[in-house]
Amino acid sequence: MTGSTHPRTYWLEHAWLGTHVEPGVVLTAAGGRITGLRTGAPAPPPGAEVLRGLTLPGLADTHSHAFHRALRGTVQVGSGTFWTWRETMYSVADRLTPDTYHALARAVYAEMALAGVTAVGEFHYVHHAPGGTPYGDPNAMGEALIAAAAEAGVRITLLDTAYLSAGFGEPPDSHQLRFCDGSAEAWAERCSVLKERDHARIGAAIHSVRAVPAGQLVTVAEWAERRRAPLHVHLSEQPAENDACLRAHGCTPTRLLADHGVLGPRTTGVHNTHLTDDDIALIGGSGTGTCMCPTTERDLADGIGPAAALQAAGSPLSLGSDSHAVIDLFEEARAMELNERLRTRTRGHWTAAALLRAASADGHAALGWHDAGSLREGALADFTTIALDSVRTAGPLPRLGAETAVFAASAADVRHTVVGGRHVVRDGAHTLVPDAAAALAAAVGALRG
Repeated sequence: MTGSTHPRTYWLEHAWLGTHVEPGVVLTAAGGRITGLRTGAPAPPPGAEVLRGLTLPGLADTHSHAFHRALRGTVQVGSGTFWTWRETMYSVADRLTPDTYHALARAVYAEMALAGVTAVGEFHYVHHAPGGTPYGDPNAMGEALIAAAAEAGVRITLLDTAYLSAGFGEPPDSHQLRFCDGSAEAWAERCSVLKERDHARIGAAIHSVRAVPAGQLVTVAEWAERRRAPLHVHLSEQPAENDACLRAHGCTPTRLLADHGVLGPRTTGVHNTHLTDDDIALIGGSGTGTCMCPTTERDLADGIGPAAALQAAGSPLSLGSDSHAVIDLFEEARAMELNERLRTRTRGHWTAAALLRAASADGHAALGWHDAGSLREGALADFTTIALDSVRTAGPLPRLGAETAVFAASAADVRHTVVGGRHVVRDGAHTLVPDAAAALAAAVGALRG
């Protein structure tokens, strides 16, 4: 996937420019980047493509496990905890092959594009064949995801994930052998072969402090540091992980990561749910980001993380759909604010503009796409347009478009998604995966046990 080399002109009926909504904006793009923005155009210039509604920067789904999409619906039967849900998730992981993963991810990424997502952070840990035997191409599964993103027309940061143990001092179990390279050094050797390309960047991830022994954390951190690559980590998602870390190391997971050089401005902690005040200070003081995944966190009964306190301490916020219980970044943004309202019983912790930045510019930055996520000259020409005349969005004044997008709109309101100056979604239909619903049904069906 490359950006369009031909100059294109778009007339945006309304555009969110980071601080406010501007009516009548002419956007020009060439070579996959925005080459100009002109406000004060009440009518489309000749030859311009007309995008009616509210145009936003492309959204970044900062935390994805594409294969979890196959769990949608099935895990809502009965009750349980995160740990019982995990067993169902493992049963799906056991059935993945490079071909079936490619088909599923292509459909999932198409669903994301239909929801206004232009870049995804894929937290990728299903590396090998069942039993842990490497494929002929040791990166066959990662390459399947990179190809799937290209075919669905979205950018990807493949966060290749080190996953070495079942718990503190425990070898991987039978399900986890697929995830395991044996050591952090072997992980680094394998993922060093992965190549970046126009639509794909390569980052690193530590699955969790329970899955990477403390003595090997620095290997992953140094690999990312040498490449100036993003580094993500599941952090304090469950109290059980915190308790086990305290027993094994006498400190919290956040302190363990800090002591082994993992925290820093290119690092993002995913969930950051069950933190102490000292943890919050360590994360914020180091400039480590926080990716909140509210729809998954509530689906798994994880709890409500201290997002407001983390941001106040200096941690940039981003958003992800994680397990894909739903794929809707407007819902993720809305849920972060509404969760905080429930927790504090007060309203208005973030403005709509701040929530949109978390879903766009700050999410892209967490994935290493610093030149995306805003409508400005020189940025990547990645943007999405939502309807302002649907049953959800009709009524409010257009100047309140940011508030409408965050607090009323849904993924169903996305009308257009443009990546690199090319339409990936036009009039609510995917241009590269014409029947995304059928593709999803077929891909999920192929994995159903």
